[in-house]
Amino acid sequence: MEYNKWTTALATAGVISLASAAQAEEAPMSQVLTAVSTTTLSGYVDASAIWKIGTGNAALPGRAFDGVGKLDGFNLNVASLTLEKPLSEEQWAAGYNVQLLFGPDAVGYNVAVANNNAANNNSDFGIKQAYVALRVPAGNGVDFKIGTFNTILGYESFESYLNPNYSRSFGWQLEPTQHTGLLASYQLTDVVSVAAGIANTHMAGINLRSPRAESHKTYMASITVTAPDSWGFMAGSSWFAGFMDGFAGNATPTATGATQKDTVNVYTGGSISTGLEGLSVGGAFDYRFNGANAVTPGSNWAYAIAGYVSFQATEKIKLNGRLDYTAGSDGTWYSVGSGTPGASDQNSMGAVTFTADYSLWANVITRAEVRWDHNLDGDKIYGGGGTSGDPDADAVTVAANVIYKF
Repeated sequence: MEYNKWTTALATAGVISLASAAQAEEAPMSQVLTAVSTTTLSGYVDASAIWKIGTGNAALPGRAFDGVGKLDGFNLNVASLTLEKPLSEEQWAAGYNVQLLFGPDAVGYNVAVANNNAANNNSDFGIKQAYVALRVPAGNGVDFKIGTFNTILGYESFESYLNPNYSRSFGWQLEPTQHTGLLASYQLTDVVSVAAGIANTHMAGINLRSPRAESHKTYMASITVTAPDSWGFMAGSSWFAGFMDGFAGNATPTATGATQKDTVNVYTGGSISTGLEGLSVGGAFDYRFNGANAVTPGSNWAYAIAGYVSFQATEKIKLNGRLDYTAGSDGTWYSVGSGTPGASDQNSMGAVTFTADYSLWANVITRAEVRWDHNLDGDKIYGGGGTSGDPDADAVTVAANVIYKF
């Protein structure tokens, strides 16, 4: 071991011994190794190619992460790195989670709060989660997250590899994504778990505050039922219900108070084992009241229903289908002019999605997808006029998705 000149001089003078110096220098390193020994590093790189059949790529309302700006070409969607120390089985366990995003899909997971309570959301870098995890030994143990964490609502995830399909459902767009606050979860029984939390705002925005009042917060709660092994073929099935009520926090209050209304989300969904080998089904219902809507900023509404079916055909092939429906106040997905003769006063859309997942390489997800979107009001909202082609009431896209997980 090499020592610095000051340590060597003290040892020569007999003030310290080299053995004690070695122990002193090794102790900090030992403490660091102990602290990080249970920390895991994981992540993924998500890339895609997507084409819209025909001309006109000006719009695909209701689509998230695979719409305008990505059509008719190849894309880096996002890369993610996660450092995590999960909670152990100890009574007073502690841990943390930090997930960083890089790439176009990181936009919206804000990196800062600028002046006037507005989020700077246009960066290709984002903090998706960063929280301290704690357990308090009350009853079966109450687990807490303090910091910025994922929303508790929704069937689908931001991480596309966790979803049965590459493209997101309409319901994804109606749900919040991220909160800064405190979330508590508790396992009531082997079957039932509950969660409740309080956050600064309803929307994604680290350290955002409600412009209405400093005491105005967002409240959330959920319950999950998971079928145990004793339920036979339904073992592993789960169902979830939750709600959220709070102010979005990204809008300046207006004189009419239209933007100061609470946004309310109600969600229920889950997946059920059918008893048939490899076959499972699922469903989700999202309802949002008073969401961000510039056309009808008062008492606007929107809901989405989705049905899922998955079949593990072989060890390497998995087939997934989804049927989507959504309806909402004019302005939820697009605007055709409420009250205009011949124009619908609401937005109604449906979609059918088929995804084939074929495993070729270890740690890699490779899948192909075909999706058909249809406007149920007959509004020609897909594509654009002029040189980009005439708008249409239907849109068909084909996509390929490749994800490496580590």
